[in-house]
Order: sequence, then structure tokens, then C-alpha cells
Amino acid sequence: MAVNRYVVFSHSFLHCRRPLRLRTPPSPLLSSALRSTSSSMEAPPEGYRRNVGICLINSSKKIFAASRLDIPDAWQMPQGGVDEGEDPRSAAIRELREETGVRSAEIIAEVPYWLTYDFPPHVREKLRHQWGSDWKGQAQKWFLLKLTGSDEEINLLGDGTEKAEFGEWSWMSPEEVVERAVDFKKPVYKDVLTVFKPHLE
Repeated sequence: MAVNRYVVFSHSFLHCRRPLRLRTPPSPLLSSALRSTSSSMEAPPEGYRRNVGICLINSSKKIFAASRLDIPDAWQMPQGGVDEGEDPRSAAIRELREETGVRSAEIIAEVPYWLTYDFPPHVREKLRHQWGSDWKGQAQKWFLLKLTGSDEEINLLGDGTEKAEFGEWSWMSPEEVVERAVDFKKPVYKDVLTVFKPHLE
């Protein structure tokens, strides 16, 4: 697995600014496991922070994952909070741009259910101080996007609007993504990748 090391110096340079091209996603197949762990209600469960997750793949159907700067050896797919009044799809496009600099991508599938994970006690306490709100965990809408540009567009400084979150990135298999994720995110990752499996084969 090739890892791309990225040293963060400043927010002074950005990659391509080509427009993000979208197309209407097909209805993804939902696994029975996913149905049992998710809610079909449009609103997320009470007590959970609204969030989006982005499964970005390349032409070889490998998945983008990056290591967090604040948690050693913690790798994840891009994700982020949904602003008040913001549509989850728009939030996914924004978060991808902010965290990876990627603008050339298209949405090809989504999980039309909220999936939740709970924060471990020490993480919940840390985030309570950081966010000023006490959330049980996060409720996520997940989107599958395909990179339509080149790897050179990936920039872990993002678009310069937010503090960098990642130090390294790599294209991984679904199994590697789950293996490298923190334990409390693994069940959601497994469900998401089960739904997106037809697009990853």
C-alpha cells in the first residue's frame, strides 16, 4: 500500500478549481444488516450530530483514506458536520473540497438512511469541550463519489478555509479501510461498504 506523505506548512497553495460534476445517483441496494442498524426516517436520531461521510473512489475502484493529524494511526474516509439548513448532498461536496481539495468528482450512489455510531466516553468528553455541545455520537448520510480528475488534485490542505485534518493519504481496498479505522467506526464502515459493494467490484 503506497502512502502519500504530506507535510502541512501553510494554506498558501491550492490545487485545481474545476467544477464538481454531479449526476443523479442510482438507488443503492441495502443489505439486511444495514436495514437493521439504520433508521428510514428522514430526520437523524435525537441526540446525534448530523454528519456526512464520503467514500471517494478512483478509476481502479480503490478508496481514499487519510490519517488524522490529531490521532496517531487513525485512518478514515472524509466526513464532516452538516450546517444548519444545509442539504446532506451539498455538505458532502463541501466537506470533500475542504478536507481533500478535490473538486472533480461525481456522486454515483448514496445510502438513503442515517447510520449512527456512538462516541467512546473519552472522545465524547473531548468533543463536548471542543464543540460546546454534548452529542451521543454522529448520525451520518453516506455518499459514494468517483474522482474524475487526477491524484494531483488531492491536497490535504483542502481549499484553505479550514484547518488541515490529515497528514497522509492512500488508495485502499475496502478491507484495508475497515482494518485501519478506529474501532467505534468499523461497524458503520462495514455497512457502508456493503451497500456500495456493487460499485467497488
